[in-house]
Amino acid sequence: MGRSLGRRFRWFWAAYAVSTFGTWLAFDAFALIAILALDAGPTEVSVLAAAGLAVGAVVAVPLGPWVEFRRKRPVMIAMDLIRFAALMSVPTAHVLGWLSFAQLLVVAVVVGAADIAFTAASGACLKALVRSEDLLVANGRFEATTWTATALGPPLGTAAIGLVGPVTSVAANAVSFLLSAAGIRAVGGREPRPARTAVRSRPGAGDLLEGWRYILASPALRPLFFNTVLVSGLIMAASPLVAVLMLGDLGFAPWQYGLAFGVPCVGGLIGSRLARPLLARFGQHKVMRTAGTLRACWSLGLAFISPGPTGLFLVIAVELGLITCMGVFNPIVATYRLEQLPSDRVARTLSAWSITSKATIAAMTGMWGLLAGLTSPRTAIAIAGLLLLATPLLLPRHDRTPQPKNADQAPPERRTLA
Repeated sequence: MGRSLGRRFRWFWAAYAVSTFGTWLAFDAFALIAILALDAGPTEVSVLAAAGLAVGAVVAVPLGPWVEFRRKRPVMIAMDLIRFAALMSVPTAHVLGWLSFAQLLVVAVVVGAADIAFTAASGACLKALVRSEDLLVANGRFEATTWTATALGPPLGTAAIGLVGPVTSVAANAVSFLLSAAGIRAVGGREPRPARTAVRSRPGAGDLLEGWRYILASPALRPLFFNTVLVSGLIMAASPLVAVLMLGDLGFAPWQYGLAFGVPCVGGLIGSRLARPLLARFGQHKVMRTAGTLRACWSLGLAFISPGPTGLFLVIAVELGLITCMGVFNPIVATYRLEQLPSDRVARTLSAWSITSKATIAAMTGMWGLLAGLTSPRTAIAIAGLLLLATPLLLPRHDRTPQPKNADQAPPERRTLA
């Protein structure tokens, strides 16, 4: 049996699970609403996808310092309620005949900013909720939940969209955030107000720079930061092009496309289960570097997709390998990152990390769309795959300093790995 992390963690986990399933149930719903209900073209759909990430990241800049010095669970509940209200405005406007592309754009920005603030608060909350030796177990469960939702949500959501339309899936996603807020409220216990140390009495957007400064000054976090941001950007930039290649040029049916990216998500479950025993046997640094290297080796294969069953099998094999490696890598990195951060810097640093990642994905998605227009989707996918092969050079090469049992009590020079 798995290790029990207590009732409070179970409520926290349940809140995460329900909101994650809701998000994946409504996967690509905004794009479908824009296309089906508002007759939007490919340029508008691309703008909707990129702007939600980019502008949401900018709006989130002042939220990092704001989150840092407030109780985290009330912040998370507030972000859930904001996402619920923003998303419910879409089906409401649709019923009243008021829905517009501008509203979708605003909702995407609000939800994107709330996502970043929620993620920053949840990382700090998790670190306070479970013991340091249980962080990997907790992150492994979150990783398994994410990949389960990724496997089940889009097929169920696509079926629901076909039956009742994309607006209904947005309403379901909104309700999932309401249930998430209730789950976080049920965690219970008293959460002390964080002390404000070494900052202005009124934290502002400038305080978020502390998050970036801490990352860039840390020999342990700096290479991981650049690696994870670049890998995410390249993978996500190529994703729309793979859809265009498969559904357009190669003539795959939508159900085949869903199958190609749904079935491999079992690899995320396998990887998250393997992370802990691999770490116990080989050590944190070796597993992190190996899994991080292997996850960069798969995406180039997507440039060689062919029509028919062979091409479908190739996509499933590539995605299975990629997702399995990510399933191992992600919970170990999430745990390692929390271990490296003092409690009074978690929210600002995670906000800085998340903002950079989302802004990079938005920028690279736009760049790769232009590249595909100048060349072809297959060429742009190949270039992304080739660049991914170089990303392991950004992973930490050495593990010279032993990790202290309590990172918050160790002196700053002992909290990082050279």
